[in-house]
Amino acid sequence: MTDPTLKTQVSDEIKASLKAGDSLRVGALRMLLAAIQTKEVEGAAARELSDDEIRQVAAKEVKKRSESIEAFEAAGRTELVERERAERDVLTPYAPPQVDDDALDALIDEAIAATGATSVQQMGAVMSAVMSRAAALGRVDGRLVQAKVRAKLSG
Repeated sequence: MTDPTLKTQVSDEIKASLKAGDSLRVGALRMLLAAIQTKEVEGAAARELSDDEIRQVAAKEVKKRSESIEAFEAAGRTELVERERAERDVLTPYAPPQVDDDALDALIDEAIAATGATSVQQMGAVMSAVMSRAAALGRVDGRLVQAKVRAKLSG
């Protein structure tokens, strides 16, 4: 028997959460399922998304939650921060794994060596190389990559 698809796992998790009465988990997973279904009907022909494509949709949803957390923290809305954090925690297992700091530093060093970059003016080439390589390993925060590349090129 084959493993269930990620979309099936999300649906099953919604059912289990409904039975358990976990409304926050149900809401977060329903939003993820809706985003998956929206992505499936985009474009000329409707089609099922692959598990990798579903992970990318989940990554976008996790990123939305992270951005909301920052905005709510800046506005002092702690109750909304907690809710967004909880939703992000529910969605994170469905997203691609985050590239760890050591692997990211190694990617940046490789990209700097490969591009021959020596100054911040060449940051675009380094960023492009890092982001394309990082996509194969998992997900990365572009702002974190940018800050690390800038620090290495300017210091």
